Amino acid sequence: MRRRYSFRLDEDGHSVTVNVRSGWITETELLVDGKECAFHRVHGHGDYPLTLAAQLAEEPPRPLSVRLERTGAPEQPLVCVLELAGAVRPMPEHVDR
Repeated sequence: MRRRYSFRLDEDGHSVTVNVRSGWITETELLVDGKECAFHRVHGHGDYPLTLAAQLAEEPPRPLSVRLERTGAPEQPLVCVLELAGAVRPMPEHVDR
């Protein structure tokens, strides 16, 4: 059975989104302002911790990274954090309603 997770955070006027689709193949995509900037695919239920890197489209561009880790908790199996300009911020799970 495929599981889907989505984490989103608005930071300095930019939207950072991480989507995870896990199952036989786990795909993780990092979007900045709606544009795919990084993608990871692995067979199985994911390879964690996983770090994806991108940059904010500014002058000069500002690098960022997101890190996904397993929690071991059934109610929230993954956590995601954004690392930008030396600061680390947790990214809340985004649930479509």
